[in-house]
Amino acid sequence: MRTSPEPSRRTRVRYLVLAMIFLVTVFNYVDRATLSIAAPALRHDLGFDAVAMGLAFSAFGWAYTAMQIPGGIVLDRFGSRLVLGASLILWSVLTFLQGYVEFFSSALLALFVLRFLMGVAESPAFPANNRLTVMWFPRQERGLATAIFQSAQYFALAVFTPLMVILLNQFGWEHVFFWTGGAGILIGLLWFATVQEPRHDRRVSQSELDHIEAGGGLPDLGDTRAPFSWRTFKAISGNRMMLGIYLGQFCLTTITWFFLTWFPTYLVEAKGLTMLKVGLIAAIPPVAGCLGGVLGGLWSDGMLRRGYSLTAARKTPIIVGLLLSSSIVVANYTQSIVLVTLVMSIAFFAKGVGNLGWCIVGDVSPKRAMGVSGALFNFCGNIASIVTPAGHRPDDQPARLLRRGPHLRRRHGPARRLLLPGHRRPSQAPGPRRTQ
Repeated sequence: MRTSPEPSRRTRVRYLVLAMIFLVTVFNYVDRATLSIAAPALRHDLGFDAVAMGLAFSAFGWAYTAMQIPGGIVLDRFGSRLVLGASLILWSVLTFLQGYVEFFSSALLALFVLRFLMGVAESPAFPANNRLTVMWFPRQERGLATAIFQSAQYFALAVFTPLMVILLNQFGWEHVFFWTGGAGILIGLLWFATVQEPRHDRRVSQSELDHIEAGGGLPDLGDTRAPFSWRTFKAISGNRMMLGIYLGQFCLTTITWFFLTWFPTYLVEAKGLTMLKVGLIAAIPPVAGCLGGVLGGLWSDGMLRRGYSLTAARKTPIIVGLLLSSSIVVANYTQSIVLVTLVMSIAFFAKGVGNLGWCIVGDVSPKRAMGVSGALFNFCGNIASIVTPAGHRPDDQPARLLRRGPHLRRRHGPARRLLLPGHRRPSQAPGPRRTQ
């Protein structure tokens, strides 16, 4: 039986859990980005052309996207702590092994398989993050909590891109995989040592549990092992509100995946920059994204505390972020590195402000299908992880592929369909138009 410290004293164990979620998510994105950093040197050493490199980049996206729904089912069945910890260790091992692809008779096939398996291993990560924040945080704190774990992707790119470039230049591309994979394995062990679900954590006081529950958190969610239900799945996937959120997430994720795949190669091959300069330039937009993410979370939670409805508090930052991020199309019309970097930074800042989709999923998803609901949301968003790497060439303008996502946002604004409980539905919403 769980024993709590001083029932009258409210502990803050939830912030330690959030810090661990942030750290795990940082290495989730660091491991995804390893190939983009290693790509210019790896292509040179192994003789990969742009098509082969595009296939290698896409391998992760195919598996990650396809496994979202199965990953969500596993998450609802076995719980967030176990699934996320095991996933972290597995994807870190697979990252480490990518440093040995040159020893296979077909390096491209080995790289493709390892990236594919890595996508399978990482598939439950973000649904697990969302499920944990719903368990540990009341609604009025959830916007910032979601923004913090979301900002981990920007922090990872900003801080670890230069570090990985240094590893590349000092030791070779293989060591990018060795060091990041090894660090991830150690963090996985730390996760199991420090993270528990709320009702099973002896460090949590009853006062903190009451605070979470009174604010709409679900500390008992970890005690429920829910079987998969097709009826619930159909109800979630057919909801018009959720369809709008899915479309917005796809548009925003397109920007992320350009940075995770082709951006460093574009700067080297199309702009002639050295990898050291690439490491510095590629770190600037994610810093802006990190700031935007924290601002968006603070803005949303602040509106809730001031008495605004849940609909207004979640919807306003998303609409502003979606509109501002469409500024990325300006990068189509300039050859200036400075201006491209500035435009990308503005787009990443706006993406951070509007990146509250996970928060809405946590607010409105059925309790017994939190993992599946989050997985479906992530599935739709990460279709971008397939089309972005395969549809770009290093000599393209950086925003050419990205036009598809922001263009959709400007045309019909998916956020206008975003309706939370208690909000009146407009009589008719314009349907999306095909832009391809």
